[in-house]
Amino acid sequence: MKIIGVGCGPGLLTEQALQALKKARFCYGSERAIGLARPFLPKNCTVRSIDDFKKLPALPEDAVLLSTGDPMLAGLGYLRGEVIPGISSLQIAAARLHIPLSRIAVVVAHGRGHEQGMQDTIDELKREKIVFLLADPKFSIDELYGRLAALALPLQIAVCEDLAYPEERIVVGDIASPPKPESALYSLVIGRF
Repeated sequence: MKIIGVGCGPGLLTEQALQALKKARFCYGSERAIGLARPFLPKNCTVRSIDDFKKLPALPEDAVLLSTGDPMLAGLGYLRGEVIPGISSLQIAAARLHIPLSRIAVVVAHGRGHEQGMQDTIDELKREKIVFLLADPKFSIDELYGRLAALALPLQIAVCEDLAYPEERIVVGDIASPPKPESALYSLVIGRF
């Protein structure tokens, strides 16, 4: 199986990913990932949307599995098979905000671990790292902001939405007046940057 990162938005497929997609016979992914890859798949490729992630290990050996962004950030890179990296939302956010990746700590609270994600964010900020937080619409931004305000640190916060899409939006504020996400597809950058 090949696990291919399709990038976090349009136009971010790597040359290696494009070559693998052109040879695909069976392709699986989320609707968003399929939408990004479909123009590069052969006409005879069988394409299926994923509705049960528990069945992924049982996919055929010659399957191509699409992962939005990069499979190793918070994606499907844990599965067996060759991983072809993609351009992640982390890379795009860091580039847009001119923050070196070496200064960033990644915290994943997307679809799981909201409480742990909040605590990990606080711990990393105390270590003077800049946090890239992958969250989801159920994550309590207000609760996080309340906890961050209690730290009494001079923090900047960037809400990064729909990165690499035409409607991309990045809003930077501080902990006194933090920006709020307006899209379900967002990440936060928090720290001194």
